[in-house]
Amino acid sequence: MRRLPVDPYIASLLGTVGFACLLPARGIAAVGVSHATTAAVALLFFLYGARLSTREAVDGLKQWRLHGTVFAATFLLFPLLGLGARILVPEVLTPQLYQGVLFLCLLPSTVQSSIAFTTIARGNTAAAVCSASFSSLFGIVLTPLLAAALLSTQGGVSAGAVLGIVGQLLLPFVAGQLTRRWTAGWMAGHRQSLGLVDRGSILLVVYGAFSEGVVGGIWGRLSPLGLLELLAVDATLLALVLAATVLGSRRLGFDRADRIVVVFCGSKKSLASGVPMASVLFGPAAGLWCCR
Repeated sequence: MRRLPVDPYIASLLGTVGFACLLPARGIAAVGVSHATTAAVALLFFLYGARLSTREAVDGLKQWRLHGTVFAATFLLFPLLGLGARILVPEVLTPQLYQGVLFLCLLPSTVQSSIAFTTIARGNTAAAVCSASFSSLFGIVLTPLLAAALLSTQGGVSAGAVLGIVGQLLLPFVAGQLTRRWTAGWMAGHRQSLGLVDRGSILLVVYGAFSEGVVGGIWGRLSPLGLLELLAVDATLLALVLAATVLGSRRLGFDRADRIVVVFCGSKKSLASGVPMASVLFGPAAGLWCCR
């Protein structure tokens, strides 16, 4: 995998999608994958909670301008751009694909990628940890509420679905925080192994979501041209947000290290949160929502 000209994790994600398309989980296997996915997501957010130092979180709150800017990019700028993309229906995006794009715009920032990119660019890594973690935590509640308000899905987004997301993601996060005094030392010594757990959990979630989509016949509705158009729309959204975060952070007077945090934390969307949320909100259609 390391010899490939692409990031090994990206290759793993693409391989997982291909495997789900060729051999999707069906019947009893699908039930087993569903239960395993629920457990994996709970473990993932438990680890998020256990990793975030309470002291770091409190200190991070002091940088309210920085986190507020990232928050605005994630939960205000992105949703507004998503609503603006409505003009592309139906010439470029089908109504279903548009709902998937809009749902993507409502997701919180990702944790691992935001921190990794900030560190590589020599930005304020501590602030990135807090900002991305806050975004992920608030997104557990905000994303379902925004989806309920803005998405016109079949049957709507029910209160039960919102509560299901909160229970599946928020409660394990809180449990991780409460048990941190006993787990922090052990986790610090096993970061590499836990990183494999992180990525393995996401791969399992992706396999489950795409398997449901294949079994439900979702992928027969997306043509190659439609996929290319979708990729172009996503690339345009990313370019607009990158430009806005670069220019906006300069106008607000942040130093270089903090501008890097705004750019990378404000322009990312979480696959780890997005796929479970889509699975709860949309069921088998989650495969199409998350194809992005």
